[in-house]
Amino acid sequence: MHAIGHALLIAGSMTWAITWALILGFTLSAVVQAVVRRSAIVRLLGNDRPRTLAVAAGLGAASSSCSYAAVALARSLFRQGASFAAAMAFEIASTNLVVELGVILALLMGWQFTLAEFTGGPIMIVVVAMLFRVLLRERLLRGAREQAARGLSGSMEGHSAMDMSVQGEGSLGRRICSGAGFTAVSHVFVMEWAAILRDLLIGLLTAGAIAAWVPDSFWRGFFATGHPLAAGLWGPLIGPVVAMLSFVCSIGNVPLAAVLWKGGISFGGVTAFIFADLLILPILNIYRKYYGARMAAFLLAAFYAAMVVAGYAVELIFGGLGLIPSRASARIPSGGVSWNYTTWLNIVFLLLAALLLVRFARTGGMPMLRMMGGSPDSDHHDHCGGHDGPGSPDAATGQGHREAGQAG
Repeated sequence: MHAIGHALLIAGSMTWAITWALILGFTLSAVVQAVVRRSAIVRLLGNDRPRTLAVAAGLGAASSSCSYAAVALARSLFRQGASFAAAMAFEIASTNLVVELGVILALLMGWQFTLAEFTGGPIMIVVVAMLFRVLLRERLLRGAREQAARGLSGSMEGHSAMDMSVQGEGSLGRRICSGAGFTAVSHVFVMEWAAILRDLLIGLLTAGAIAAWVPDSFWRGFFATGHPLAAGLWGPLIGPVVAMLSFVCSIGNVPLAAVLWKGGISFGGVTAFIFADLLILPILNIYRKYYGARMAAFLLAAFYAAMVVAGYAVELIFGGLGLIPSRASARIPSGGVSWNYTTWLNIVFLLLAALLLVRFARTGGMPMLRMMGGSPDSDHHDHCGGHDGPGSPDAATGQGHREAGQAG
C-alpha cells in the first residue's frame, strides 16, 4: 500500500504542478480556434510547397493538441482536398508545437526542453516532407486517398468534424469578445479537455508508478548512461520505441518524459520520445483504417526516421551551444500541495475553467460531448457550419447561438 500511495502522491504532485498551465494553454488554443474557420484551412493546404507546409505547421500549432483528434482532423483535411504532405505537417504540429505542451515542458523539465521541442518539430516536418517527395509513389497515395474516402472510424472523428469557430463579419477582437465568441471559446475549451483527459490521466499515473517503482539504476543501464557517445546515439533510436509501447499520447507523455530524463535518456532521446506520440500502437492501427496497411507502414517508417533525425539534430545543436541542462537538477514533483505561486495560479485558472464550463453547459454544449467519437460521415458532420450557423449544436438543442450572444 505504501508503494501505491507513493506512486499516487507523485502523480498528484505532477498534476498540481501543471494544472494552471494546461488551463492557460487550452484557453489560448480555444481563442485561436474560435476565429479560424475550417474551410479556410483546407483552401490553404492544397499543395506540398514549402510555404504551404509552413502554413500547415502554423495552423496545426493553433489546433487541437489531442493526438487522436489531430490524426482524425488530418484525414478530414486530406479528404476535403488538402495535400497529403500538408495534412501530415498539420498533424505533426498539432501535437508537437502547441502552446500548452511548451508550457508544461518548461514547468516539469525546464525551458531548454520547450526550446528543443520547438526546434525539433520543424526539423521533423522538413524531413517528413523530403521523404514524401522522394519515396512516396503516386500509386500508394492514390490508394490512401481511396481508403480515406471510405470514411472508416478510428477515434475522435466527431470532434474533428466540428467547426466551432465564430461565423459572421467583424474584426477578430470583436468576434472573440462577443457573446458568440465567448460561447465558441467555451465549447472548444471543454471539447479539448474531453479529448485529452484520458491520455493525460494515464500518462500521469504511468509516470507516477514508474518514478516510484522503477529504480534509476535500471534506466541508467537501459539508456547506456555510463557511455556518453553510446547514450547519445542510442537515445533517439530507442526513445520513439519506448513511446510506441507506452500507449500514452498527447500531453500525457510529458510526465513520463520527465521520468525518463531523470533516469538517464539522452537529451535528443527524450525529444524524440515526446515526438513519438503519433506512433503509439493504437494510432498506427488508426492509420491502417484511414489510409490502408501499406500507407500505415510508410508513415511508421517516415515518421520514425524523422523523429530520429530531429533527436540527433537537437542533441548536436543544443550540445554545441551548451544548452543541455544538467541531469542533476532534474526533479520529479512529489511534495503535494503547498501555499506557493503554483497554488495561487491554480486557483485563478480553475475559476476561469469553471466559468468556461458553466458557459459550455448553458449554451448547448453537452450534446456535443456525446458526438465526439462518432463517425465522420454521421449527422454531426453538419456542425461544420460553426457557431451561429444552422448546423450548430445549439440549433439541435433548440438554443441558437444568437440567444447565447444576447446572454453574453
